[in-house]
Amino acid sequence: MEKIVLIDGIRTPFMRAGTTYMDTMSYELGQFAIKGLLTKTGIDPNIVDQVILGTVISNLKTSNVAREAALSGGLQETTPCHTVTMACISANRAISTAVAEMHAGQYEVAIAGGVDCTSDTPITFRKAMQKKLFKAQKIKSMGDSLKFLASLNFKDFMPERPRVAEYSTNRVMGQDCDIMAARFEVSRSAQDEFAVRSHHLAEKAWQDGHLGKEVVEIALAPKFHSEHKDNGIRGNSSLEKVRKLRPAFDKKYGSLTAANSSFLTDGGAVCLIMTERKAKELGLSIKAEIVDYVFTGQSPEDELLLGPAYATAKILQKTGMKLDDFDVIEFHEAFAGQILSNLRVLEDPKYSEGLLGWKGAVGSVNMDKFNLWGGSLSIGHPFGATGARLLTTSANRLIHEDGQYGLIAACAAGAHGHAMIVKRYAQ
Repeated sequence: MEKIVLIDGIRTPFMRAGTTYMDTMSYELGQFAIKGLLTKTGIDPNIVDQVILGTVISNLKTSNVAREAALSGGLQETTPCHTVTMACISANRAISTAVAEMHAGQYEVAIAGGVDCTSDTPITFRKAMQKKLFKAQKIKSMGDSLKFLASLNFKDFMPERPRVAEYSTNRVMGQDCDIMAARFEVSRSAQDEFAVRSHHLAEKAWQDGHLGKEVVEIALAPKFHSEHKDNGIRGNSSLEKVRKLRPAFDKKYGSLTAANSSFLTDGGAVCLIMTERKAKELGLSIKAEIVDYVFTGQSPEDELLLGPAYATAKILQKTGMKLDDFDVIEFHEAFAGQILSNLRVLEDPKYSEGLLGWKGAVGSVNMDKFNLWGGSLSIGHPFGATGARLLTTSANRLIHEDGQYGLIAACAAGAHGHAMIVKRYAQ
């Protein structure tokens, strides 16, 4: 089977929602990322066969955000583009789709990743008002107009407040994580320590020049101030500070706070993926081979955020590899409690056997290999873009740390999981 390889990846600065990108649309963040990727790799836009982007918060004006981002980002009108959505692993789905279609011989070169701008979340009216507005399309006379106006009341003009909640359970993800942390006996102290670790490692990675190489510098109208660094990283975070915060979801018994939970984030990230044969033909430097990947589904009721554990077990079983075989491990950090719960499931035989169907423990993750350049808790988590960041960082870490294999894993709303194995490419 033809090897599928990663040439490079890049992203916009990840910014806290409601800050830098407040007046920016999702497709523009995709545009910045695509332009940055074309510039960084020097690739001719004419040879890109496909663009696939993941997104979660869809703007009706640009529902196929991949197409709008590609056209404004410098790609040809003849390049097909499509958008996928799978909650927090939307970019992972986009990348995996590109890999699968290349294996099927559909094309050879793709840009894949994702984008989300929480600051551009559509605000909707309640259902009663929606129905009235829909019927108002049939207004033909002054009498109809007066009748419509008379039907309106104050409540009709109250917008629905956006809520990141699981549709099937009506619980927000933080509530589920509070329950999960209690179930797997993950303490508040352990969560705070992990969160501080994430911020300190991300700050160090910026200072050492690692993350800066993965981010395209942008300038937004009208003032065109240069933006390059993620604005959610708190390099001066301390346990003393974060321990003072009150629970954010379960106000009485919860252990999740604003500090040990990922924050709403805006940003875009893309990767250049192609067949090994095409990359060699073009004389491009290859960073990594995408070896394999899996997706999983769990129970939304009590396994919403256990995707990394399920997906890791599945891909290890599929490939015959062990956790010790990996030199770089990158997990999406939705919450510190989510990370620590998944690690507990993998290392504890009781949970590995009872939940994952494994004989004994799956294994313990060596924290000296784990998220060493920070993670979503510190860098941020644009829902549709994180997967592309994980792939890019994993490949760059393998090169920097002289490793061979990398493991990526993530959870997603809807109780989904994803895992991918990448291998450093031997030039």
